[in-house]
Amino acid sequence: MINRELIRLKVVQQVYVYYMNCDRKLDTAEKDLFMSLSKSYDLYLYMLGLMLELNRLAERSYSTALSRYQRLKEGEAPSSRFIDNKFIAQLASNEQLRDFIDNQKKTWADEEDYVRRLLQRIFDSDIYADWMSGSEPTTYDDDRNLWRQLYQKLIAEDEELDSILEERSLYWNDDRFIVDTFVLKTIKRFDPAAGARQTLLPEYHDEEDREFARRLLRATVLGCDSYRQLIQQSLRNWDMTRLAFMDLLIMQTAIAEVLTFSQIPIVVTINEYVEIAKMYSTPKSGAYVHARQYLPAPD
Repeated sequence: MINRELIRLKVVQQVYVYYMNCDRKLDTAEKDLFMSLSKSYDLYLYMLGLMLELNRLAERSYSTALSRYQRLKEGEAPSSRFIDNKFIAQLASNEQLRDFIDNQKKTWADEEDYVRRLLQRIFDSDIYADWMSGSEPTTYDDDRNLWRQLYQKLIAEDEELDSILEERSLYWNDDRFIVDTFVLKTIKRFDPAAGARQTLLPEYHDEEDREFARRLLRATVLGCDSYRQLIQQSLRNWDMTRLAFMDLLIMQTAIAEVLTFSQIPIVVTINEYVEIAKMYSTPKSGAYVHARQYLPAPD
């Protein structure tokens, strides 16, 4: 699940923390980098679990409505069309996800008020209304596509969720926009034939990505003097002390990647750090980083 985009983001974050703490050791920064990446994987599982909690509260809401109907015999009987969802039932039985949920000290049940508000937004949505108005039996693909739409249009776009996640873990700052793409990819990959043993995305695609993270962090810090000299040489009528500090660190990391990983096309590296600059630095930083006048020519 952890990809190069997320790794670059986390390396820039750790490089910033490294320079903000004068007595910080590189080994400590490396340890924290991998801890941060591991927490990102936890967030991926945590967001999968949010769908289960939404469904649990929906089932409770249905049971309450059904009991009321059976007692009063007024109006129409409530429909179970939403909770009779084959995809969410398979997700609820997933062995890997169940193991994660069972071993967490905090669960979505601790945030029931928030989950209820989110569920109500789902109930109020056109997606839900269209679904509940259907009369034909649904297929597994239909059920899976419903949750893909709900996640993409309502869960991923829910601004209140940002503050909830920030309170849960400091490591989750800025991770959500990447993790959401992994959740949507996972929903698409689910196969009913796999049952409870459906594989989720692995924490790392392979050991090469883990090594990429370690080498990029160390190269960025250890090559600091030479990289900053390259940046200084590229500046015309401009003192490097006037650069935004985050611009400097982002360019420093970009140079480290270009020189350490020659197999990665420079245009890929530049585009990735432009996006990071837009996120973390000044409004003009993305354009400045894109100028790439500070980057050495490839061998």
